[in-house]
Amino acid sequence: MKIFKDRAEMSVEKVSWHAIPLKEIFEKLGTNENGLDEEKVRHRLDQYGLNEIREEKKESPLKMFLNQFTSILVIILIISAIVSAYISHLKGEPYTDTYVIIAIVIMNAILGFVQEYRAEKALEALKRMVAPQVIVFRRGVEQKIDSKNLVPGDIILLDAGTRVPADARLIEAASLRVDEAALTGESTPVSKQLGELPENTVVTDRKNMLFMGTIITEGRAKAVVTETGMRTEFGNIAGLVQEIEEEAPPMKQKMEKMGRQLGTISVILTIFVFLLGLLVHQTDFEDLFLTSVSLAVSAIPEGLPAVLTITLALGVSRMAKQKSIIRKLASVETLGSTTVICSDKTGTLTKNEMTVSKIYANRKEITVTGSGYMPEGVFLNQGMELNPIEDGQLKLLLSIGALCNDAHLHEENNNWSIFGDPTEGALLVVAAKAGLWSEDLLKEYPRIHEIPFDSSRKMMSSIHKTPEGDNVAYVKGAPEMVLTKCTKIYEDERVRPLNLEDEKLILSKTVEMAENALRVLALAYKKVSSNLTDYKVEEIESDLIFVGLVGMIDPPREEVSAAIKLCRQAGIRSVMVTGDHKTTAIAIAKQIGILHDETSASVLTGEDLAKMSDEYLDKVIDGVLVFARVSPEHKMRIAQSLKRRGHIVAMTGDGVNDAPALKVADIGVAMGIKGTDVTKEASDMILEDDNFATIVKAVEGGRHIYDNITKYVRLMLSANFDEFMEVTVAALMGIPIPYLPIHILWINLVTDGLPAVALSIDPKDPEIMKFPPRDPKEGLLNRFWRFIIFSSTVDFVSNFIPFVWVYLTTKDIALARSVSFTAIVFFEFILAYQCRSETHHIFALGWRGFSENKMLFLSVIVSIAMQFAIIYFEPLQEIFHVTALNPYLLLLTILGASTAFLIMPGKLIKRRKYASETLKIA
Repeated sequence: MKIFKDRAEMSVEKVSWHAIPLKEIFEKLGTNENGLDEEKVRHRLDQYGLNEIREEKKESPLKMFLNQFTSILVIILIISAIVSAYISHLKGEPYTDTYVIIAIVIMNAILGFVQEYRAEKALEALKRMVAPQVIVFRRGVEQKIDSKNLVPGDIILLDAGTRVPADARLIEAASLRVDEAALTGESTPVSKQLGELPENTVVTDRKNMLFMGTIITEGRAKAVVTETGMRTEFGNIAGLVQEIEEEAPPMKQKMEKMGRQLGTISVILTIFVFLLGLLVHQTDFEDLFLTSVSLAVSAIPEGLPAVLTITLALGVSRMAKQKSIIRKLASVETLGSTTVICSDKTGTLTKNEMTVSKIYANRKEITVTGSGYMPEGVFLNQGMELNPIEDGQLKLLLSIGALCNDAHLHEENNNWSIFGDPTEGALLVVAAKAGLWSEDLLKEYPRIHEIPFDSSRKMMSSIHKTPEGDNVAYVKGAPEMVLTKCTKIYEDERVRPLNLEDEKLILSKTVEMAENALRVLALAYKKVSSNLTDYKVEEIESDLIFVGLVGMIDPPREEVSAAIKLCRQAGIRSVMVTGDHKTTAIAIAKQIGILHDETSASVLTGEDLAKMSDEYLDKVIDGVLVFARVSPEHKMRIAQSLKRRGHIVAMTGDGVNDAPALKVADIGVAMGIKGTDVTKEASDMILEDDNFATIVKAVEGGRHIYDNITKYVRLMLSANFDEFMEVTVAALMGIPIPYLPIHILWINLVTDGLPAVALSIDPKDPEIMKFPPRDPKEGLLNRFWRFIIFSSTVDFVSNFIPFVWVYLTTKDIALARSVSFTAIVFFEFILAYQCRSETHHIFALGWRGFSENKMLFLSVIVSIAMQFAIIYFEPLQEIFHVTALNPYLLLLTILGASTAFLIMPGKLIKRRKYASETLKIA
């Protein structure tokens, strides 16, 4: 954890506040229930500092912009611009080449800067989550202060709807429930209670503590502040997020490596040619220097950085339409390399909409259709539809669930949502499916008292006035708890004593439902005296009449099974990482196709992980498909272990505690709906719909983008190698070079650049998800060297021979250069089409090969028009130092360019094997 150089944080040792008696806490903090006096507050503010999440010095926008110029390819371009300017100065010519290179470099920097401007705001998000004001007791007087002025020992008062401003230990709690999803990722509000807990109790189970940034959903509390600022749980996470260093994405690493290689080759051969010309051919120094610069420029694909940035930016825009917001450009390509997707269960693999699917009442098992919060569905018993209103037992059970309930069902534009606890929401929806709306029921059976749920009783009771004037207690809760309070059972629309056989049958049905991943509640009731004024729990929740069980599930998203199947086909392992129980996790994993054959090795719990060393975890992790009951800290270990095993890991998360795991993963995926701002800012990608299938679409998009990158890299490097060979051979032969620097820039930036941009949006290969993930260590061009060398050789022959022939027969260097300049441009238009497929010749694709990519077709037409303008428009002839071609020479360039049709991609590029041929994915 990062150490912050602050007296406050250096002077106080971390204490297990949840495990200490309150009296001892007051002594340690030098406070009491009346709070601190002003002198102590001033001293502690000086000692501990403000209650704020502090941040390291942020990278300024200017520095972020300047970082865009640190790529090796961009540095080489800048050097080329400087040398080009010097040559232009020596010759007294306009600085055209220099201006063009600088324009390309600046455009590339602006595109990268705009996309990454929002990159590092995690700590600002943390600050926004801290409550701005809070009510405190100081010297026995209530006062409202800014939360940043809180200090350890302050006594705070909180009620429903307020955000907890600091970590605190409870002194008093009344029906207190807290939403800790922002911190722990748990979607269900947590009930809080007083008393000490064991010292080794994990954060998620510290029921006697309140944590900064969480929200009080029900009840009220009085608490003593124990930690503030960077010493809170939030502060710990802030330090950890800052501490983690991000690795450069694979594509950036490959481009940097390729840039260094090209730069090295360029420098070595430039020096070689310069010395050869100086010592052997006795060439004029100025001409020799110009030749050497041309050689250096020809080795570098000037347009590559800009085209790469444009490709990634277009990919980002395309993915945004598919509900994937990519925050960092380089992450787009990394997605295509993903080998493992570690996904949360709730809301990502499932709908996060609890739905009642099974009911057990009157010894009948009833299936309820429909999923989510839409109140539509039917009730089936052995395949036969029931009318729940006509079934007295079923109607009573549904009414209890709707009345003993604090949630609200809301509809807007035919979209249904729940305000309140998801479990209670499921009970409202199933009642509404029967036509029993809670609003109508509450008018008929008004509530007169409530005994809230708490974790020790595991049940809730509400007392209602019936139309007959009776008082009735309706109860719901955990079956094993409710059943112990029942002495009777409602069956066949009459009440009879509950016997041992009934209890065994009810518990067996509970276990059966639970094994099928259902969350089970028991429903009961009893009449209570109308004369009661003091409703004691032990009196209300005893001698109950058992009515039935309801089993509910967070149903899998319909599209998830197909997405997981597609992942398996693509050689990608889908792993469920959930805080839910092992039984539930296994059942859902089987339903959606993650798990087929359950073995002890394929499922691990958080408890199992805690016992494992990193070395042992690394040995077994490749066989694990489900991690259950895991904490956010475990998620970080899982990501690190998978990365050590050589995987490219995508990890989802929503709670603040997930932020470190997301930052460690190669692709951190935050939830757009339920994700916290902190998690989003620590992520590489945000899912607008929190849907696993959207991750798979993004992976497919990443593969598509990578494929297109290799297409235009093949095009650009083939052209560059040809230029390089022509300039080198001409220098060795002692004849003028075929291209001037401005010709090379025009070829590299325009006639290569426009088709390259068009190739960046080439339609995807229909079989793209049948291939396994790329090896991230594999070089960008490993499979394409034969294609590049053969293509550049054919290009060299088709351009250089006409150049030499025209030069030797006419001694007109301008005319000879015009021929080679035009021939190479035309050749590369055809080559662009040959780069569209790794396996098929352009003719094998038929007319579709030429027409499918309309942008490529248009870019070729525009580039041809511009080339004709350069050759035949006098002002441009002067700038480019060319002359007009007669029809015979123009035909010669077209015939030379036609040799591009001799290239056979399928024979030159090593075929990729399908994932089914190379990998076995569980």
